[in-house]
Amino acid sequence: MARTTVTLDADVEALLKRIMRERGLSFKEAVNQALRAGLLDRTDGTPSSTPTFSMGFRPDIPFDKALQLAAELEDEELVRRLAARK
Repeated sequence: MARTTVTLDADVEALLKRIMRERGLSFKEAVNQALRAGLLDRTDGTPSSTPTFSMGFRPDIPFDKALQLAAELEDEELVRRLAARK
């Protein structure tokens, strides 16, 4: 058994405290369970998967120039808003 000091981000501390309350665990037990779950999930050898969804194909939209397209749309919206103020 090793003893060490760690610094937790505020959100991690809040999650641990919630788990401690919900499960009636000590801080040590909650940390160990969380670390085990995270480490085993990453090292069990099974590939992780993320669901994918078809978003359709739009040949009229050049996705390789997405930032340029977004800027043009934003400019058009600004012009429309300014024109509406007059």
